[in-house]
Amino acid sequence: MNKPLALKLTPNSIDEVIGQKHLLGEGKILRNLIENKKIFSMILYGKPGIGKTTIAQAMVKDLGVRYRFLNATINNKKDFDVVVEEAKMYDGIVLIMDEIHRLNKDKQDLLLPQLESGLITLIGMTTSNPYFKINPAIRSRCQIFELHDLSYEDIVEGLNRAIKHPDLAGIEITEEAISYIAHLSGNDLRYAYNLLEMAFYATKDKKVTLELLKNINNKPVMISDKDASGHYDLLSAFQKSIRGSDVDAALHYLARLIAIGDLDSIYRRMSVICYEDIGLANPDMGPRVMAAISASELVGLPEARIPLSEVVIELALSPKSNTAHVALDKALEDVETGRCGDIPDTIKIHSPIYKYPHDYPNNFVVQQYLPDNLVGKKYYLPKDTSPNERMLGQIREKLDRLKEKIVIRKKDK
Repeated sequence: MNKPLALKLTPNSIDEVIGQKHLLGEGKILRNLIENKKIFSMILYGKPGIGKTTIAQAMVKDLGVRYRFLNATINNKKDFDVVVEEAKMYDGIVLIMDEIHRLNKDKQDLLLPQLESGLITLIGMTTSNPYFKINPAIRSRCQIFELHDLSYEDIVEGLNRAIKHPDLAGIEITEEAISYIAHLSGNDLRYAYNLLEMAFYATKDKKVTLELLKNINNKPVMISDKDASGHYDLLSAFQKSIRGSDVDAALHYLARLIAIGDLDSIYRRMSVICYEDIGLANPDMGPRVMAAISASELVGLPEARIPLSEVVIELALSPKSNTAHVALDKALEDVETGRCGDIPDTIKIHSPIYKYPHDYPNNFVVQQYLPDNLVGKKYYLPKDTSPNERMLGQIREKLDRLKEKIVIRKKDK
């Protein structure tokens, strides 16, 4: 069988794994497990091509344990039965399972008691958020580890390792070509290996050039700097254009992100913008952005550009306010610098002097909520730039006038 280069480059030890230093670096969790010769059931999740299967296989090879590999979608219940019987025969086995979020009830019912007893140790892998997509019964029996995106430097490291493989003997490739592959692959090392291998066999003289790579894949590469900061510049430009209410610039940078297919970054950045830049000026934008993201996920590209364009226009032209997170940052600063104070007796649990607001007119009664040393402190300062925040500001002013009684009482003391 003609094994792809990516498969031949699979590490035999965690020392050979590229990236994921937060889990595999010196003194980190998974490395310590291996060094202590111990493994527990776990779920690895993250984007495709960033090392989930690689880490799982490297761990079992380092430990020298018996293991089997199954796919929750492809393998049937009979395959799972075989693994259980093998585990009983050898008093334990590690089951590496891909697409664990697709595990159906029959297979779950078969596995759960074996996980509970420790007969089977599960290493599950998924691209979906396990907190939402994986059955709680399975999830509660596993530790969950999130894999980070591979960096540009990680991809280049992998490519430089790949060009030394015997399958690519005699290859000639420039740094410019390696950089192009790394940028084109995004965070997917497997894709980088596959493109490199195809390029090698697509030439007669074994010279992999930038021109050749562009003929194989002409997907636009918007990033040209070697440290990949260009991508973050693009995301920054996208957010700052929306923050600055420049709808045309916002659409331009959205188009560049769509052109490279980076929907995840678009989703994350829009979600942040809702609360960082729009905030209380237009709180309806949060649900509207989530609806646009759901629609985009449902239809995929190229149609995803339609709901995304609409919501980005709304974000750019919406009134803006940062008062909410600025207020919280001020409160966090007080907490982190020790300016907390004791919780007032009025609102301690089972307090006999607590006044239940719903028992009073307008569901409000004057009593102390902040600690003594912070009475009168104002974190939230509304802006008069939108109807919604103007309304909140008016309510705040009315309540503040009533709360003055507490401030005066504290000053008299």
